[in-house]
Amino acid sequence: MADNRVGSLSKARILVTNDDGIHAPGLKVLEKVAKSLSKDVWVVAPEAEQSGASHSLTLTEPLRVRKISARKFAVRGTPTDCVLMASSRLIPGPPPDLVLSGVNRGANLAEDVSYSGTVSAAKEATLVDIPAIALSQCLMGNPDPRWATAAEHAPGLIRELVEAGWPQGVLINVNFPDVAADEVKGVQVCRTGKRNLSDLEMDARIDARGVPYYWMGFRRQEGPAERNTDLAAVEDGYIAVTPLQLDHTHRATLKAMKDALTP
Repeated sequence: MADNRVGSLSKARILVTNDDGIHAPGLKVLEKVAKSLSKDVWVVAPEAEQSGASHSLTLTEPLRVRKISARKFAVRGTPTDCVLMASSRLIPGPPPDLVLSGVNRGANLAEDVSYSGTVSAAKEATLVDIPAIALSQCLMGNPDPRWATAAEHAPGLIRELVEAGWPQGVLINVNFPDVAADEVKGVQVCRTGKRNLSDLEMDARIDARGVPYYWMGFRRQEGPAERNTDLAAVEDGYIAVTPLQLDHTHRATLKAMKDALTP
């Protein structure tokens, strides 16, 4: 396993961000978790919800920043914008030693990692060489997130992850199961899964002026999850920990194409 690049967690500068917005309950949970780990905690989060923003940047309009307190800011932009603003402009002195993104309201499992603003904030931190962890609280038909589960288990898990360390170009994705804190069975380190069916639902509606509009969402029909995946882990009551890498290159195909296309 890679060396611990964060150093002493109690002395670490921690940036907390999310995609659910500055007023999200999960952000408050994670801010409290971070402050239990270090005294040097900063919060930079989107002014409004940015769920599904993925790794997008705001390039066609200015970024507006609202200072809430000495170490807390709201950015009218995406989670990626927040990480860049925090690391380059808003936090004086050295950049953060660790970025914690979340706690997201709902899972970021399987193909969710491609759409998630929560995961993408951690990706952006990784791109600028800051170790990062994305954290999400799963909802399995439960309208009220079990924030207490994430609140109780996150501090110890973050300590263990930081102590173990992980390489440059890698971020850690954590999903807490939708069970009470004392019902969590443990931690499983696993790969991302793939859902059996993910249907795009485009609901056509008419507004008060008679103009049509559409509401987009995903209706998922789940089957049994493949074993040793993040989907199966949370389904079985475990915390899913998945290392994700920035390098998208498929090595085997790279070699095969070189062999096929190189004279």
